Amino acid sequence: MIDRYCLKEMKDIFNEEHKFNNFLLIEKAVVEAYVNLNVIPESDFKKIEQNSHVDIKRILELEEITKHDVIAFTRSISEQLGDEKKWVHYSLTSSDVVDSAQSLTLHEANEYLIQDMNVLLNTLKKKALLYKNTPIMGRTHGIHAEVTSFGLKWALWYDELKRDLNRFIEERKNVEVIKLSGAVGNYANIPMEVEEFVAKKFNLPYSTISTQVLSRDRHTSFVFSLAQIASTLEKIATEIRHLSRSEIKEVEEFFASGQKGSSAMPHKRNPIGCENICGLARVMKSYVQIAFENNTLWHERDISHSSAERIMLPDAISLLHFMLKRMNKICEQLVVYEDKMLSNIHLTYDVVFSGRVLQCLIDHNFSREEAYDLIQPIAFEAMNTKTSFLSLLLSNAVINNALSEKEIKECFDLSYYLKNVDKIYRRLGW
Repeated sequence: MIDRYCLKEMKDIFNEEHKFNNFLLIEKAVVEAYVNLNVIPESDFKKIEQNSHVDIKRILELEEITKHDVIAFTRSISEQLGDEKKWVHYSLTSSDVVDSAQSLTLHEANEYLIQDMNVLLNTLKKKALLYKNTPIMGRTHGIHAEVTSFGLKWALWYDELKRDLNRFIEERKNVEVIKLSGAVGNYANIPMEVEEFVAKKFNLPYSTISTQVLSRDRHTSFVFSLAQIASTLEKIATEIRHLSRSEIKEVEEFFASGQKGSSAMPHKRNPIGCENICGLARVMKSYVQIAFENNTLWHERDISHSSAERIMLPDAISLLHFMLKRMNKICEQLVVYEDKMLSNIHLTYDVVFSGRVLQCLIDHNFSREEAYDLIQPIAFEAMNTKTSFLSLLLSNAVINNALSEKEIKECFDLSYYLKNVDKIYRRLGW
């Protein structure tokens, strides 16, 4: 991931030195497991524990010769030891170390994503409560529909992200897994107890069955969960972008002092943060296809998934970390124009209350078809002639015979559309 979209904590987790440090943690844990099984002398384990360390420079030098990063790693460790070096990588194949170490890395990184999502959830809930009774024009097909609550938008996003979080929590369990089953996954050269010991040491599960690698269906579902979170962020960002349009301008991204919007047009204040989120979501969703392709390997394993995964997993996780933090900042600082929301409700001469009038006529013994056909031309006339819908209703003989003036005017009461917001919030547990 390029520096622009990768924050320090993820750089530290996914750098080469940290990767090899996790390799070493797995190697040492395996030796310790063999000590526990009375196969390796404890004195040799202590020497390995005390004297081995990651030397990135030496690993890279050896990789130039071996063309194999794991062999370069194990040889660099062996150079630091005496006779006890024979126990380094004992009974293991490369993927035992790579997959298990990657599980440690993913466990660390995923903790940050959990924190990020919880922070954003708190922000969404706070805004939902703040704007619970703020009326806004609801739109379907991009067209004015009926009045709703601005708070309900935030509540919906909260509910969706909550599902994303729950899905992610389940899927992370499938990739944070220890795998130490040997060259083809049949434990011929390594006791199953070694895998169980190492898994317990790191408080992670072990794979019930594997080939030379963990099955990549695990990673497919995991990456999908990341892309789903990104899709939710894109959904929030898209709504903010639409509501920021000049013709609507009900919200606006915070614009800092000294910030510029356009090199040519000094008046511009563009929703660049949300546009950034939408663009990055496209990248995130593209990784799902790669994750699916990685699941199909030859026989007990080939290496076709490796190169793609070295890019995909660090990039996807780092990118989502960045997106979550940026989305939270956008939401926290969002400028809201409640007066413009109110004026937009009345922008189309109050025809948005036609559904309420329709319902009222039905309640007064009109058929739905009769009521609809009566109201529709009146609503169209209001828009075409830029005339108040209410005034046209009050001057219509059929309407006046059916409804009193008080009943007609009550159809234009904004509070009617917010009457069940509290009940919806209670469903969310608020």
